[in-house]
Amino acid sequence: MMLQRTNRLRALALGAAAVSGALVLTACGSDTNTSKDTQKAAADIKCDGKGKLLASGSTAQKNAVDAWVKNYQTACKETQINYKDIGSGGGVQEWLQGTTAFAGSDSALKPDEVAKSKKVCKGGQGVNLPMLGGPVAVSYNLEGVDDLVLDAPTIAKIFDSKIKKWNDPAIKKLNPDAKLPSTDIQAFHRSDESGTTQNLGKYLGTAAPGDWKYPDEKSWQAKGGQSASGSAGVAQQVKQTDGAIGYFELSYATANDLDSVKVDTGAGEPVEPTSENASKAIADAEIKGKGKDLALDLNYKTKAEGAYPIVLVTYEIACDKGNKPKTLDATKSFLTYTSGENGQGELSKLGYAPLPDEIAQKVRGVIPELS
Repeated sequence: MMLQRTNRLRALALGAAAVSGALVLTACGSDTNTSKDTQKAAADIKCDGKGKLLASGSTAQKNAVDAWVKNYQTACKETQINYKDIGSGGGVQEWLQGTTAFAGSDSALKPDEVAKSKKVCKGGQGVNLPMLGGPVAVSYNLEGVDDLVLDAPTIAKIFDSKIKKWNDPAIKKLNPDAKLPSTDIQAFHRSDESGTTQNLGKYLGTAAPGDWKYPDEKSWQAKGGQSASGSAGVAQQVKQTDGAIGYFELSYATANDLDSVKVDTGAGEPVEPTSENASKAIADAEIKGKGKDLALDLNYKTKAEGAYPIVLVTYEIACDKGNKPKTLDATKSFLTYTSGENGQGELSKLGYAPLPDEIAQKVRGVIPELS
């Protein structure tokens, strides 16, 4: 347990360093405090295009985007990137309205969204480009308990207000040695449309179909609970509320020094949310998209040893054809960096899971063909 706490604090220090330095640089400005690490990360970036590049979407990838933007703009001072973390649903809507160059989403475009994208992508349509992965941590704040195991049915019942006390028999059965208090469970979910919500719903609907009968939508579907905006908002509510539980990308659990649930998947040992364990699950995914679309089909029912099943993949969504000429070169340049070895190399130290090599290679092959 001491090792788990030490690893979490070490990751906290790394995450805090990345976030504190993740400032947007202007095209005409310079960062006199740019670190040698940032300069090294920026050394091999090829700069194309210039001007403002607007994007929005997933809050889950915000910490990674901050680090990417800092490195990219250190090398490419004629490009100013502004990424708004407004949630996957909001990002997709802004992109479909034609106000951004690309969107970040923790779930792939739906068929109706692909149809709508044809109005924005003149002669083409929207495609999903996987860019990073990560575990969706189910984190909690319960005094006296820093090691907790839950399974899919129990998580489903907690978030559907069917289990209301921390000493419920179902939780006791999974944690026979824990001193569980009779504290009321305070479950928090996202108030905004979120791919993180959708991925949690997909996991629960697949792994606990008898206990989670809701459609896997970006908006919260279950009964009860309390809401907060964005991953940061949910994490903050969990941090300040005794008896709270919530879900968000792992980097938010790390940054707030929150304990996270180990998931009993039916494997030999319960699995904790780590970048490595998420990568094991993502590597089991299959590409279901066609052509330049690289949408993935994740295996939420995996029982592979050490594979953490509650995972998300964040996609950058752009047009295969018909991207705006003014931002096309900069978009391709930035995404070439983020999908490349240097960009992917930033992810593990921030708590994210880099793309498996096979998937990363396909993404790198598609980006130069965007037009």
